[in-house]
Amino acid sequence: MAVRLLAAQDSLPDGLRILFIEGYRPPALQRAYFEEYLGELRSGNPGASERELFSAASRYVSPPDIAPHSAGAAVDLTLATAEGVELDMGTRVNANPEESDGACFTGAHSISAQARANRGLLGRALAAAGFVNYPTEWWHWSYGDRYWALSTGAPAARYGPAVVS
Repeated sequence: MAVRLLAAQDSLPDGLRILFIEGYRPPALQRAYFEEYLGELRSGNPGASERELFSAASRYVSPPDIAPHSAGAAVDLTLATAEGVELDMGTRVNANPEESDGACFTGAHSISAQARANRGLLGRALAAAGFVNYPTEWWHWSYGDRYWALSTGAPAARYGPAVVS
């Protein structure tokens, strides 16, 4: 993963850097993130069934049993200047679909042309290094997880959930 991130970094124009936000996430933390978001959706949608809520939550936070962050196969990234100033990407990292009105989706049309260009630059660098993007989160990129295998046609994922002690 590190070699691929460095390759992506090296392909960026001078003065720009990949800003690493989060990588490996212990399964217990993934469960907490999922349950918290599920609870928010439950509160905001009292008429929805548990199946509908689980499905909606799964589009934004991976269920703990399949989460790529818990496999060490996913990273959350953005672009920044050499001084560490984050570029405009249209939303903050980890903006959910409700608060961003869908602008967190990688292909969102509601963001500025500059934010779209910045997402494109990040995307080209990471895709060239072998990463795939999860399209509901412009910042989420993975290599070797189940979604990567599905997206690339690989016969299987290379990584599965791990508990690091």
